[in-house]
Amino acid sequence: MKNIFITLILCFSLLSCGSSFQGFYNNHKADMGATSFQVPNFMKAVLSNISPEVKSAIGNISDFKFIKFDNLNTFKRQSLIAEMNAVTNSGYTDVFRKNEVDNTRIISVREFGVVVTDAIIFNSNETETTAYYLQGNFDPEKIRSFADEDTFNTFSNSLLQSYQSNINPSFNPEN
Repeated sequence: MKNIFITLILCFSLLSCGSSFQGFYNNHKADMGATSFQVPNFMKAVLSNISPEVKSAIGNISDFKFIKFDNLNTFKRQSLIAEMNAVTNSGYTDVFRKNEVDNTRIISVREFGVVVTDAIIFNSNETETTAYYLQGNFDPEKIRSFADEDTFNTFSNSLLQSYQSNINPSFNPEN
């Protein structure tokens, strides 16, 4: 128990020294059970082919990162939530935050005037934890709509399907 407490204190102190979503992403993209992708510049055209529903929800994207964790134990899940708290505490404004034992949802943004330029959408429940990072020009009301669980789930599924169908080449010689 003492070792866990010391480990948590070390994690918090390291994270409080300046965190970014890119750092969070880089630290966890190789974790066992993690699924992640980011859209490099040469694949920006893929984002222009996403479904109309997703496109209207997120607008103009210049950077996009996604990471998902499955089959997490309680300690790992709490550690990820603590890391995301450190990231969103470094220059972001919370649009929505829900902290419950079985569900944590964070929508945090950076703004330039009345335009959202960066958004982090984080959701952690007992079965999976997901995090999105979006950079571009977004309608604040659209970003705020992700606070609704159904809207968030629909967005997640549509975006993942659109992205995966555009990057997975067919290796079937008949296609």
